[in-house]
Amino acid sequence: MKRAVELSIQNVREGGGPFGAVLVKEDTIISEGVNELHKTYDVSGHAEMIAIRKAQSALQTHDLSEYTMYASGEPCPMCLTTMYLSGIKRGYYGTSVEETAAFGLDASSIIYADLKMDRAARGLVMKQMPLGDGQEDPMKLWKSLGN
Repeated sequence: MKRAVELSIQNVREGGGPFGAVLVKEDTIISEGVNELHKTYDVSGHAEMIAIRKAQSALQTHDLSEYTMYASGEPCPMCLTTMYLSGIKRGYYGTSVEETAAFGLDASSIIYADLKMDRAARGLVMKQMPLGDGQEDPMKLWKSLGN
């Protein structure tokens, strides 16, 4: 956790957000990340996602189930989902979503609240749009190829 906080402080000093993340296996740091939104203008450039991308690329695997995430701030819904999808089973964070909201960084708390609502009541309107007549179904194709 100490390293995640050090990264977040360094990132703030370089013009970025106060978030750093470290992915660890057996007390060894495998990868690190900081929020890169200020550099890349990519809203998915969060510290946890950067650390996961680096590890998966270097290790050539999707499975990070034996790894632990240390994040300076509580992961947002996007980062938490990425942690789930990569198999991470353990994580620790410093500052909570509620605490970061007090500093004006409240997107996570808003999204977490929105996700608790029924689809129709959410701030982002999403509607299912069926495939057109004669359009190939990518799910059926994927299944037919033995997946």
